[in-house]
Amino acid sequence: MTRTLEDWLAHISAQHPAAIALGLDRVREVWQRVIPAEAGIQPKLAPAVVTIGGTNGKGSTCAILERILLESGYRVGLYTSPHIERYNERVRIQGEEASDELLAEAFERVEKARGDVALTYFEYGTLAAFAAFADAKLDAVILEVGLGGRLDAVNVIDADVSCVVTVDMDHMAFLGNDRDSIGFEKAGIYREGRPAIYGDTNPPKRLVQHAETIGAKLLLLGRDFGFETHERQWDFFGPFGARRALPMPALRGRWQLKNAAVALTALDMLAERLPVSLGEVKKGLALVSLPGRLQVVPGRPSIVLDVAHNPQAARSLASGLGDMPYAPRSLGVFAILADKDADGVIAAMRDRIDAWYVSAAQAERAASAAQVADALRKQGLGDRVRTFATVGAALEAARRDAGPDDRIVVFGSFYTVAEAMRSAH
Repeated sequence: MTRTLEDWLAHISAQHPAAIALGLDRVREVWQRVIPAEAGIQPKLAPAVVTIGGTNGKGSTCAILERILLESGYRVGLYTSPHIERYNERVRIQGEEASDELLAEAFERVEKARGDVALTYFEYGTLAAFAAFADAKLDAVILEVGLGGRLDAVNVIDADVSCVVTVDMDHMAFLGNDRDSIGFEKAGIYREGRPAIYGDTNPPKRLVQHAETIGAKLLLLGRDFGFETHERQWDFFGPFGARRALPMPALRGRWQLKNAAVALTALDMLAERLPVSLGEVKKGLALVSLPGRLQVVPGRPSIVLDVAHNPQAARSLASGLGDMPYAPRSLGVFAILADKDADGVIAAMRDRIDAWYVSAAQAERAASAAQVADALRKQGLGDRVRTFATVGAALEAARRDAGPDDRIVVFGSFYTVAEAMRSAH
């Protein structure tokens, strides 16, 4: 019986008892069956592969890199996660979401190859993306790490350039309770003798030590590459010189310049294989788009959608809201997962939100509306809180209460933004 994509997604959800099971042995074994090695060498997905990890900024960096390469005329594959509205968002070829049929065929190849090896939902999806890319005759493949790096399924591929955009506190149950431990896990995507980019000015010691130990070519923001901002433009300084008078990235938020600088440094490292012109860089920066990152839905009141789900991302969201036009009130529609630092996210956003409309996201790992409301009360915000059964109901109430010049901010998780998008349609 031929399975549809919906059938496959239901099937792969039921195949492994754990949602997350870090480790590469199972994934590597199945991948070597999907595309057998020739003379002991595993075939490459494309002539150039870039892997991008980090606590925050991964998706934006991937999107910027993809857009510039597409504007340069290259055939590009992009694998990201999680998705917001459709699973197909995770696998893009030539800037377009993979079709249901292509993904179903890829899942079938993985299923035939896996035998009795148990795979998680993410591992199935990662291998299916690899299979789709291997057949697409691409010039470049961009891979976003799902969780951590060292033991993430994406890391079975040896990237030509590896980027860690930021390191902050998230997924501590899997990655460790301090930035050094988390940084070490993220640095697991670096490779001996190959460019290893870090996109912030405060690299964890263990990230630097790991790069040095394996002999990676470490490039640090502020030391090996950087940028300067000007009125409506910016200059990039990279290992091989400067690119000046660049347009601001079309993605909102001052932090996007750091993400763009990481993308441009990766391009510098691939310049011999994938040369790009200054004009193509400018066009890519001007045209890049990514849902759910300071995304403003047109209309009155304005609605801002952001997937911020950890304290660092929430601090960036708060900063971004501060840069936006004045609004008399900001109403927050907030739902978060139970394994996230809700207290830290609330602390980062408390001065930006005047009234909180909280609910549980439609996810197994969701914190209940009562739990979220309790976290807000503990920070002295109980008089500003209302609870709702769904994100859609919370958004509808916020719309009723908001004045035409007010602003509604939807944040807390990918699930939260997805539900808001569905209810807004």
